[in-house]
Amino acid sequence: MTRPAEVEPTAEAGQLLTAVGAKIRSLRKERGLTLERLSELSGLSTGIISQIERGKANPAFTSLVQLAHGLDIPVGRLFHVEERTSPVVRKGERRRLDHHGIETNGRYELLTPDLNGALEVTWVETPPGHDTSATPYRHNGEEFGLVLSGVTDVYLDGVRYRLEPGDSIRYASTIPHWYTNPGPETCTAVWVITPPSW
Repeated sequence: MTRPAEVEPTAEAGQLLTAVGAKIRSLRKERGLTLERLSELSGLSTGIISQIERGKANPAFTSLVQLAHGLDIPVGRLFHVEERTSPVVRKGERRRLDHHGIETNGRYELLTPDLNGALEVTWVETPPGHDTSATPYRHNGEEFGLVLSGVTDVYLDGVRYRLEPGDSIRYASTIPHWYTNPGPETCTAVWVITPPSW
């Protein structure tokens, strides 16, 4: 008995698989989940999840249900893929980013339409007492920050730089860095990172 030939997905199906994979990857990163953690939550292997995210697999519907469960979303959301053609990001339509050490009463939003360009710009609000010293960041690229209100301390390899409204800073992201808000009010700042690190 011969095996039936595998059917290659049509161009449209291939585009949908790529879009769904990108959506899964975006949602996973927004939630601060590693491939390993999503594997634990969904019951799928890291290899399968990686292939799905890269549009290299044609997953069964049950696999998508498992992924949706792991991401804590309705499965239908995986198929709601927005095609953003405008270069403008409206204030009420910013994409919320839910990690990087921001407490639940803080805010971290993407100001660029997507992460496909050479830089990433984010709107960051951190509450009094915010402190990321327990998990210093270090990655390739360069960062620039501008404080709009409040106060933030930026630590570069342990050296503190206090920024107040109107102050800005630029540094290589390869230097271990972390942030604190020592003031009595929320600090609002705009950060530019190149290349995008999310």
